[in-house]
Amino acid sequence: MGVTPPRSKTDYFLNQGDSTVIYRSYVNFVLRCKIILKGVKVAVEQLQPGIYVQLPLKWFQHPFVLNRFKIKTVDQIKIIKSLGLKHVIAVPSKSDAKPIPLSELNPQEEDETELEELKDELTLIKEERMQKLKSFKSDLGRTEKCFQNSMTNVRNIMKDMRNKPIQAIDQASELIDAMADQLLNKGDAVLHLMNESKEDEGLYYHALNVSVLAMLLGKKLGLKKAELNTLGLAGLFHDVGKMKIPAQILRKIEPLNAAESNFLKLHPKYSVELLVTSANFDDRALKLIEQHHEFYDGSGHPLGLKGKELDPLSHILSVVNNYDSLCHPINIKNAKSPFAALAHQFKVDKAKYESESLSLLVKLLGIYPPGTVVELDSGQCALVISVNINKLLAPNVLIYDPLIPKDQAVILDLNENDELKIVKALHPSSLSEEVHIYLNPRVRVNYYFDHSDKPS
Repeated sequence: MGVTPPRSKTDYFLNQGDSTVIYRSYVNFVLRCKIILKGVKVAVEQLQPGIYVQLPLKWFQHPFVLNRFKIKTVDQIKIIKSLGLKHVIAVPSKSDAKPIPLSELNPQEEDETELEELKDELTLIKEERMQKLKSFKSDLGRTEKCFQNSMTNVRNIMKDMRNKPIQAIDQASELIDAMADQLLNKGDAVLHLMNESKEDEGLYYHALNVSVLAMLLGKKLGLKKAELNTLGLAGLFHDVGKMKIPAQILRKIEPLNAAESNFLKLHPKYSVELLVTSANFDDRALKLIEQHHEFYDGSGHPLGLKGKELDPLSHILSVVNNYDSLCHPINIKNAKSPFAALAHQFKVDKAKYESESLSLLVKLLGIYPPGTVVELDSGQCALVISVNINKLLAPNVLIYDPLIPKDQAVILDLNENDELKIVKALHPSSLSEEVHIYLNPRVRVNYYFDHSDKPS
């Protein structure tokens, strides 16, 4: 910045002469820092490509998608001028160019017809995007309702398992069968971040998450409906045996002692015992449930099976179950963000998983899974709310913009907006209170797929 900051105000004053000059120098230093970090008012005539600007308008008062962006073309400058603005806010820290000095400006006449054509073209593009956003939010609303209905079914199923197990299993089979039909009737299933979360019902949310993600991986693998049903059913009931584990063990935040740990490791066995009472329960699903804590390298339990000793579908159940468990451990302080959980599996626990199943999980969730808070190259924060399995680096994101009301927040498909790219993932704890409230990153991350019957 060309200015060396003083170690402290006191040191600065003690080591200088004229206190008035010193004070002015210090004030100038502070002001320059604020300008670099926040922005400075610039005349529209001084704009040139490479300058990051903020328009002093509401989002619906201009044809651009966002209020803040880096100028890339001269045409964008022409459109800004046509809005009747005298000044905009330029942010030096996010700019690749400086404003043109006033002394170097050469007044030029703008072609009004060309300007109107440019503005009309950009307005049309924005209207199309707004219409797509409206349609996207409508689809998301329907998916949310479908998720809530499924959660109601899961609650009822789990509550009926003790007294009416056969009825509960029949209801579960119907739920999984309907989900399989929806998945097979779609082209590219879109995985969405869901809102509802009740921490005291973690078992239910975990069961549905594992079932949904396992079936999506199964579809990606090319499984037929019968195998999808088997995988979904195993995902839904894999932890049902925890109903026999004392609550003080399940909810214990401190590390378990050896006896408690061994007791908890029995839950796959208990799950099978509860389910085998129904003659109609899928035998292969029972096998998958029994093996959902086994690992490819033999480090799992209860039998320490490995490699080809395991049912191929158990690899899918294992990798999905552990991903969701990393995001939602008993001690919430140890919870990993979706991005960090996936990275942990790929970098730290890679040997535990069969390579194809782990790769499928990455292809399903994307590099930045739904629920991940990210920083865009514009400097803005955003929340990944859905990912298309064929567009891993360009998910749909909800963008934080204090100039736009939260209930009207912009959702962008980064695949269609080459102006914006994800720079890095952020931990929710690093967000300011204002950004955290706006984006609302979930303590519990729940997923569901777009349930539309038409192929996408």
